[in-house]
Formats: sequence, structure tokens, C-alpha cells
Amino acid sequence: MTTSLEQALDSLAERVSSLREARSAYPDDLGQTLDASLAELDTALELLSEATRELRSTPARGGRNGTQRELKLLRQVFRAFPVPVALLDGGAVVRRINGEISRLLGSPDGYLVGRPFPLLVDVSLRAAFRSHLTSVLRTGHPATFETRLAHQGRTHTVQLAVTRLTLAGEPQQMVAVVALPTDVHLPEPGAPLAERVDGALLLASARRQELLAEMARLLLDEAGTRGPVALPRASRLLASGWADWVIADVVRDGLPRRASVLAPRDEPLGELTRVVEAADPLAGPLVAQVLEQDSGVVHEMIEDESLLGVGSDGPLLTLMGAGSLLCVPIGPGEGALTLVRSHERPPYTLADLGLMEQIGMQLGLALRAQRRLESRAQAADALTASVVPRALPDVPGYEAAAIYHPGSSVGAEFYDVFPVSGGWGFALGGAAGRGEEAASVSAMVRGGLRVLSVWEDDPDQVVRKVNQALVAQGTGMFVMAVAGFARGREVRLSSAGHHPAALVDADGTVRFCVGGGVPLGIAPQAETKTQELTMAPGQTLVLYSEGLVSSPDGQGVAYGEERLADVLTRTAGQPPAAVVKAVEDDRAAFSGGQVWDEIVVLALRPA
Repeated sequence: MTTSLEQALDSLAERVSSLREARSAYPDDLGQTLDASLAELDTALELLSEATRELRSTPARGGRNGTQRELKLLRQVFRAFPVPVALLDGGAVVRRINGEISRLLGSPDGYLVGRPFPLLVDVSLRAAFRSHLTSVLRTGHPATFETRLAHQGRTHTVQLAVTRLTLAGEPQQMVAVVALPTDVHLPEPGAPLAERVDGALLLASARRQELLAEMARLLLDEAGTRGPVALPRASRLLASGWADWVIADVVRDGLPRRASVLAPRDEPLGELTRVVEAADPLAGPLVAQVLEQDSGVVHEMIEDESLLGVGSDGPLLTLMGAGSLLCVPIGPGEGALTLVRSHERPPYTLADLGLMEQIGMQLGLALRAQRRLESRAQAADALTASVVPRALPDVPGYEAAAIYHPGSSVGAEFYDVFPVSGGWGFALGGAAGRGEEAASVSAMVRGGLRVLSVWEDDPDQVVRKVNQALVAQGTGMFVMAVAGFARGREVRLSSAGHHPAALVDADGTVRFCVGGGVPLGIAPQAETKTQELTMAPGQTLVLYSEGLVSSPDGQGVAYGEERLADVLTRTAGQPPAAVVKAVEDDRAAFSGGQVWDEIVVLALRPA
């Protein structure tokens, strides 16, 4: 009987080999090939049962040596089976596997032995598998059903055939599980197997590199650094092809807070999405583990569906239809990023985990840089607020308007309009330099002009005292400034190294006032230039910054005061708001819309 069993086994191996060749050669007839393969499964099970019956019925000739020889033969037959087979005990624990199932699952024999077989089965069908197993053990009737097996990053849709076995020497009945893959992937016609495998690996690697490059572009472009968009942009990119659900948790005040949830596109914005959004990230162990260990985890097949917490209708992962997931730190210390795939998609692998850990690190750096930029922007806004009024006050007897364009960095230009005894004061100027230090010096000068104007009736005396204070501070910076007091139609100006104000008559004539003098902060005794004006109806007084007249065009030619005068001529008789806008539009056209330095224009006209 042993010889005939060995011959039957050899014949089975030849037929299975032929079916494999037919699968590759005739891809359009896979259905018939699959039916034939299932038939061969029945034959394989019958051979195994036959070998078992022979072992039980064989007299113990040769004593113990004979029994051991039969057991050895049975093990050899089992290992040589050309189809994936696993032997389970009544508790569904793996007792033995053959080489084919090791190859299918990508795991050595010793790793799977002693582990529950249902953990390899798709979580949605584990209960069904256990029911089939119990039925087979009790009734002896074989059962077949389709499911998905996953292990070590590999996943296969298989047809499982479950049969009860009674083995000699075993105190309990066993179960043979035969797994035939049905998700057949064929190589290109004529392509060798090694080329197919290498090509798949190269394609997967290229897709990962492409994702890394696209993520870096999103996080580093101008839009990504201007505002708080890094997290939603990264989540949308991942949801476009790498995950069904993307969940981002960000650490705030020492605790993770759910920042965003992207559901599958076919998932309506309904109750489930809101439940996931409202869930506490610490309701399940997954996020806490990743944050505590500062390393990612991957679950090729989810065994614990409470990893993300449990809602009123059950575990969140169950409601989401999760088949596999991974979670990586956004970091370090910024939060956690969780990606979930459904049962229908291939599970996440260790390679996916490594890729997402890199993305998590990139995202963490982007969030940190974004916070620093926001902090600097807030500081810049505070400095700007210290040198530029939020809005011009209503000046009785005058109309006033101004424009202010910041340059490419925190600048140092200032302007102001403020009340003085019997009228109104105004000032415009800027420290020589850029950055926070220059802006702080300009803020000090602006504040000094405003404060000292409470006690001084002459703007020139105010300018001189501010100069003394600036020299005493020892900042090493100098400031060009012009200040004036308007009482009724009478205006008195004081210039400390500044461009002359322009006076526009009602008929379009433009005359420049006295300017010049020595900038503030250079010498203890200020050298200023003063002038007194009587404003006539229809006249407009225009003050402007260095950034305006020095704005270059495409060839590096400065805007200059002559072009300014030409524009002002065309604005004769217009209100101050129209004057400053005309200057702004002309300069923008001249410089192609570019702004390199701060631009300030202040216009006043008697009402």
C-alpha cells in the first residue's frame, strides 16, 4: 500500500505542475483551471486520509520501529504535498504546516506552529472560519469557503478546504486546512519569473519615492509655509491613493487632540465620520503606544479592533471596515498619523511603515517650521503695528490718506498722524537698515515724536529732542525723518535728512519743500531744515518714503522724484485717497508689481 500511495502522490505532483503551467499559458481559462485545482485538492485530502487509515490499520510489525517508520512516511507525504496544507488541533492552533503554505505566507515553519490559525484569516471572516471548523469537527463533513490570508506583509485571497482527520498517536481529532490562492497575478508573456519580481519591486520602490518627492514639494512650497496648511495638504495626498481613512492627531498642551479625519470618497459626510472626529485619541491603545515609544507600528491584519477605541455602536475599526492599518509619529513629539485600509485592499507592509515614518518626520518638521514662521509673522505684525497706525484718525479741517507696503523683510519705515495742542501733527521716516532692530529704533522715534509733541509747540524742537534721546541710547543707527504740525491752514515742517515733501497746487503745479538736514542719531546737536507753509484751498501736501523714489524698474532705473511729480500733476484737484492710489498704481506699473523696500505715501489736503 505504501508504494501505491507514493505513486499516487507523484502523479498528483505532476498534475498540479501541469495546472500551474496551464494557468500561465492560458490566462483566459482561469475558471476551468481553478475548478481542476479544487478537484486536485479533494484528491490530496483523500490521499492524506488514506495514508492515515493505512497507518491506523497496519499491525505493529517490527514493534515500535515499524510504527515510527510509518509515522516518518506519513510526515514525508505531508511535507511533499504540492499544495498548501496546515494541520490544526481542535482549538484551531497550528500543529504542523508543509513547505507550500510556508512559501505562501512567507514565514518559516517554526514561526507559525503553535499560533492560532484564525489570526491569519481576514478579521471579518474569523467568526465564520471558527463556525466552519466546529461544524467539520462535529459532523465530519468537509467545508470550503473563500477568504483572505495575510501574514508578514503578504496577502492572498484563497479557497480554504477544511477536512477532519483522525491521526494515530493523536489524542484528539485534527483538521486539515488546504489553501489554494485564487488571486492569480500573471507575468507578461515570455517574462521570466525573476524579471517579474524585480519589476514589481522596482515599481513599488518608484511609487514610494514619488510619494516622498510629492510630499516634500507640498510641505516646502510657498503656500505650504505661509499658513497652517501642511497637515490638511499631507492628509489629502495620502488619502488620494495610500489609505481609505487618514486620521491626524496633534499634541496640544501635552495631550493628543484629533486634528483631522479624511474618510473614503464614497463615505458620505455622516455619523461615522463625526464619531471618528469626536473620538479621544487615547480611547484606544494605538496612538498612546506610538507617542510613548516614538516609533510606528503596522498591523497587516487587524487582530484587536479596539485599537482606535470603541464607540456606542462598536469598535471604530469595525465600523470603518478596517482590514489593516499603520500609525507613525508626527515628530518627534508633534502627534500621530494613522492610515487605515479596508479589507478589499492589500494590507500595509513593513516597507509601507518605513515610508510613512519618513513622511511623519517630514510633516513634523513642517509643523515645527510653520509654528516658527507664525511666531515670526506675529512678531513682524507687532513691529509693523508699532510703526504704522492701524487707521488714520479723522483730522478736523483736513482730509488725509496713506498707503503702506511692507518690503521683502521686516522694515523700518514709519508714519503717524496724531493730535497736538491747537491742531494735528504728522510724521514720516525710517531707520537706515532692515530687520527687527531697525524696526524697533523706528518705533522708538515714532513714539518719541508723538509723546514730546504733547509738551512742545514746535515740531523742530520735538525732532531735536528725539535726536538727543536717540544718540543717548547708542543704537548705532540713524533715522531719516520729517515731522510737521498743522494748525488751521498753517503748517510748519522739520526735516532731518529726509526727502522733501511735495506740494501740489490746484492747477497741477508741483513744488518740493525744503528737505535734507542730518539724519537723527548721528550727532548730539541735530542739524535740521525747517519750512512754514500756508495751505491754500485745493493744495495737497504729499510725504513719501525712500522706498518709493528708489524703487527700480526692470533695468535698475530708480522711480525718482521727477516721475513722482509727473504723477502728482495728473492728480491735481483730487482727494488724498485718489492721490496716494495714483502714486501706488504708477509705481507698481513702473516696477512690474515688485516691492523690494517699504513704500509709504501720506497725503493731506485742507477740507
